[in-house]
Amino acid sequence: MQVENYVISWYTLYCVHWRVPDYRSGNLGEGKMKKLFLVCTILLAGSSLVWAAGGSKKKKPLPYEFGSVTISNYSQQAGIPPVVFDHWVHRKNYTCRVCHVDIGFGMTANSTKIRAADNAKGYFCGSCHNGRTVFGKSKLFESCATSYTREEYNRCLKCHSLERDPAKEEAFFKFMDTMPKETFGNGINWEKAEDMGALKLTDHLDGVSVKKLAMKTQADFSLKAKVDGMPDIIFSHTKHTVWNGCELCHPDIFVGIKKGATKYSMIELFDGKYCGVCHDKVAFPQTDCKRCHAKQVQ
Repeated sequence: MQVENYVISWYTLYCVHWRVPDYRSGNLGEGKMKKLFLVCTILLAGSSLVWAAGGSKKKKPLPYEFGSVTISNYSQQAGIPPVVFDHWVHRKNYTCRVCHVDIGFGMTANSTKIRAADNAKGYFCGSCHNGRTVFGKSKLFESCATSYTREEYNRCLKCHSLERDPAKEEAFFKFMDTMPKETFGNGINWEKAEDMGALKLTDHLDGVSVKKLAMKTQADFSLKAKVDGMPDIIFSHTKHTVWNGCELCHPDIFVGIKKGATKYSMIELFDGKYCGVCHDKVAFPQTDCKRCHAKQVQ
């Protein structure tokens, strides 16, 4: 019944919009009847997919949820909840390159196979969360141990928790109030925040990072849109290298380093490839078309 109502509603809208004569009386010509049949067939097929998918879109994450990643390789086997990692907490202090190049976290959830024993030895989360690293004026809490008391289990719950944490949500909105606003994603324009000096990003970890060779940043360039009337894309190496360096994108995500060497489509991007590796997940979502398609149509 839901699908039938969906088709009938769109059928009516079609007739009214195109001012089909004698719609109410049913006196339609053969040509218009064929067009209406084709429209209804397409709508029925589309509505069937909606019906099969449960009739609803994927839930849009709340601002403080955007960029959160659930890490669940071994937690449940150990009898504790999975880790919920909030990117915004770390992104406001560190570049992406520090974690995903120097420390070695994979770019997709659960790809790194982090174990408590690894953290306890100073790898992955333990690179910083070791009880010794000082950030600001305080030491970062120790992430994992090979054994712990019942009282120390509360420390585990700082990361291993699937329950909503009102204090963490309040901390996000307090931080958000100090940042330039954006419509999509988590509501923060991170690029603008970095440009205006609202963020002081750490790009080096003592004992982990190696000294980087200074490289000349390639100039911004445009990529022609494949849809008529859509502004061309302005791609900025400068903006991306501030957070990522070169190593995060090349060669794992983009094999070629010459403009036009890597061929891709928007379907692949929305499927989580190329630009979609970061955007839609942590960086601003690709539904914010104007952020990339920024060159005015000539």
